[in-house]
Amino acid sequence: MGKERTILLADGNGPFTVTQRQILQLLGHTGLRSIFADHTVGGYRRRGHYSDSDDLDSEPDTGYGGVAPRRKRGRGRAAFQKVPSEIGRDLMFSGTFGTDERPQDTYRRKKRLAYRIMHRELGYGSPGRQKASNKMISEGLIPSSNADTIIHYNARCYSGQFSKDGNFFFSCAQDFRVRMYDTSNPYDWKYYKVVDYPYGQWTITDASLSPDNKFLAYSSIRSIVCLASTDPADDSQPYLLDFSNTSTRGRDFNISGYFGIWSIRFSGDGREIVAGTGDQSVYVYDIETRQSILRIPGHNDDVNAVCFGDENSPHILYSGSDDTTLKVWDRRSMADGREAGVFLGHTEGLTYVDSKGDGRYVLSNGKDQTAKLWDLRKMISTDKADKIDVNRYTTGFEYRGSAYDEDDYRPHPHDCSLVTFRGHKVLKTLIRCHFSPPGSTDSRYIYSGSYDGSVYVWNLDATLAGKVDVLKATRNSRPREPDMMTETYDFIGRNSNDWQTCVRDASWHPDVPIIAATSWNGWGTSLGTCTVHSWNDGNEDDEAEPKMGRRVNAKLEADPQLEDGRHARRSLFARTRLRRRMMGDEDDED
Repeated sequence: MGKERTILLADGNGPFTVTQRQILQLLGHTGLRSIFADHTVGGYRRRGHYSDSDDLDSEPDTGYGGVAPRRKRGRGRAAFQKVPSEIGRDLMFSGTFGTDERPQDTYRRKKRLAYRIMHRELGYGSPGRQKASNKMISEGLIPSSNADTIIHYNARCYSGQFSKDGNFFFSCAQDFRVRMYDTSNPYDWKYYKVVDYPYGQWTITDASLSPDNKFLAYSSIRSIVCLASTDPADDSQPYLLDFSNTSTRGRDFNISGYFGIWSIRFSGDGREIVAGTGDQSVYVYDIETRQSILRIPGHNDDVNAVCFGDENSPHILYSGSDDTTLKVWDRRSMADGREAGVFLGHTEGLTYVDSKGDGRYVLSNGKDQTAKLWDLRKMISTDKADKIDVNRYTTGFEYRGSAYDEDDYRPHPHDCSLVTFRGHKVLKTLIRCHFSPPGSTDSRYIYSGSYDGSVYVWNLDATLAGKVDVLKATRNSRPREPDMMTETYDFIGRNSNDWQTCVRDASWHPDVPIIAATSWNGWGTSLGTCTVHSWNDGNEDDEAEPKMGRRVNAKLEADPQLEDGRHARRSLFARTRLRRRMMGDEDDED
């Protein structure tokens, strides 16, 4: 390069020299840049140039490409929402999410379980105060990491949920089978039944239980939903519901179009099933007439999650998509085919949507590594949403093949969410989040699976209330089969030959403090587990039978191979300790 150019200037003290680099640095200053920024071409402001009248709502560039905007939004961890969230804290004391603490005496101390039980046994306070105290007891019973039972599958487990009455549990695996369990005694499960998807592709993507527990609907990456009876005496093949055809076909398998189904839900009356699909649409299927009665092509990418907004009404629908939007649909006013409103705030695609069932609050999980709480009253109107290009606020992060870089995060300028929850990892698969049930938790928490092998439980103010470590509970819980293929890569530094866990879904029992976590599990996450975690007051073990960590197969039968793995692990541990004692390293940890 040649010599740098210089310019001779003068002021009151005489001439001085300024280099070209210094001038460029001076013009790069924010204040001066705004003076020279007002350039227009053809009546329109040029891309990347802003005047003082520009605000964040009209910002034409987010900095993901092209020239950075004048008012840069913060990025990375510095731009994360405040924790604890003030809005979330207000919700915690509103009575909508859990019962707030009421002062009962002059002692300012943390109210432990024994203290609350003492007041309950003494009948202290008015009936209303006693009822609130009982709810506070149940709120604090968060299940522990230790697993009561580890159910092993020979395929990855994608989802699993309790029925609303807690008497039934189902789990879906990549071997295209749905296992059903009798959980009327939640501490003593009974194997119930298994049904399969005869024409599945890749995996069973989702399942939903009818409100009366008589039928189970389950889907794959096809336009067919299987509808099977849950009666153990009924061994007939499942009905095949063709969502792509509007004619009644019963059990026929004729397909007039092709798309995969990612998410399904029964309506509150059990008459309809809503589905989110790979053709960027939401379908509503009428079970009685065996036909799709509504198709809403309302997104610009896959619809990964759908649900009904109100358990008592089929009119309000929610849909979450890879286009980063969560949309609200009112079937009573869809003459123009447009949504009733939009929730904006996620900067990457959505993986799951869950409704509180009250027609007001909804929860979503996103590939931007956040879960968000929304209020229907805060949604963005359709007219305003149409003027916002959501593609400007996303990096298009590929969550299946790389780790998320927090330095790339920028808050959405139109974020209308109430509370944002962080800490979990939404990677590799469509990980799910849920509202905690009103019975066993008083609706106090938000919880989600995670790629790091845990179930995260948050308070409404976004602080972490607890964490169930499924990876720790299941590590090396079955022997490795030498001829079993495992994944050969991992993007967060884990050895693919090690035991790995990804919790894809979790379900909190509606009446007792139990969480059932369904996971990709095993050597290289090649297999699957459903683990049952109960509240045990922090105990590492118990004196009852069976012992914690009981290992069973999919039919809840004791498997000698699994027990051999337990004995082999204990034997290896004993030999290792003996060797270290002989070498004088007995204090080293394994």
